[in-house]
Amino acid sequence: MRPVPFDACHGGVLLRTLLFVHVALALGLGLGVPEGDAWLAALSLTVVFTLPATVLWLGLQCWGQRRGWGYAAHWGWALGAGALAGGLAALARQAWIAWLGGAAPDASQAGVAAAAGAGLAACVHQWLEQRRRLARPVADAARLAELQARIRPHFLFNALNSAIALVRVDPSRAEAVLEDLAELFRAATADAAAQVTLADELALASRYLAIEQVRFGERLRLTWSLDPAADGARLPPLVLQPLVENAVRHGVEPAAGGGEVSIDTRCERGRVVIEIRNSVGAGALARPGLGVALANVRERLRLLHDVALQFEAGLDLRGDWIVRIGVPL
Repeated sequence: MRPVPFDACHGGVLLRTLLFVHVALALGLGLGVPEGDAWLAALSLTVVFTLPATVLWLGLQCWGQRRGWGYAAHWGWALGAGALAGGLAALARQAWIAWLGGAAPDASQAGVAAAAGAGLAACVHQWLEQRRRLARPVADAARLAELQARIRPHFLFNALNSAIALVRVDPSRAEAVLEDLAELFRAATADAAAQVTLADELALASRYLAIEQVRFGERLRLTWSLDPAADGARLPPLVLQPLVENAVRHGVEPAAGGGEVSIDTRCERGRVVIEIRNSVGAGALARPGLGVALANVRERLRLLHDVALQFEAGLDLRGDWIVRIGVPL
């Protein structure tokens, strides 16, 4: 069974679909009503009915998407809903004109509008399908990059050496390190197209930090400030761990006295805000990163949340490096 297209319930999809439909409508009316004033009057009247019809189609698409149908059924639903929305818009427009004393309703015009609605629905649906196809290679590349990051010799050797050093003095802690490492490998090889909750991502980040805590000891100072109400936010898998790893590599590792890493989550006006902050020492400033992880995480989040995403990274007033992510709750 082929997967359904990109999320039709998304606010960014709503805005782009409304823009596309009304641009197409304006161009179509321009061919039939070339005079400027008449074209503007016809467009204004038609928009009154096509706007709710377009929102209706998107609502039906969102409802159908949540039913878990297959690819063919989703296509059929999209075309049928488009025809229904177009026909209803035309009938409502004709009824309004007739009520104002104009021409009586013409069923043939409703048929034409239904066909146009199905055609526009097909165009939007194909665009959504194309977005899904574009998103998959990015997600697969991200998964491969994260898998490669997990098996980088320095990280793997450090984690194994930490476990070996603990085998005799603290076997239970050595076992915990190996369990954390196994969980990181499991997450790196999971389905890249899946979505996870913020709670899942925080649990994975804590496993990574537990491994690094064994290596750095008191040099790595952690602060957690987590809002349980934010745990249900949806994220692509493995987006927090690379940011936490950056905080350790660039904020703690190069500093002789270590550094601080803080992770904060909270809810603000229907959104979830995630902040990852690390202190910046002189050693960190001397060896800046390439920004690959930041770009990767930003792109994957944008594919999921589109215009609803807030993503900022840089130095704050305290001189700490902070990554702030805002996603819908």
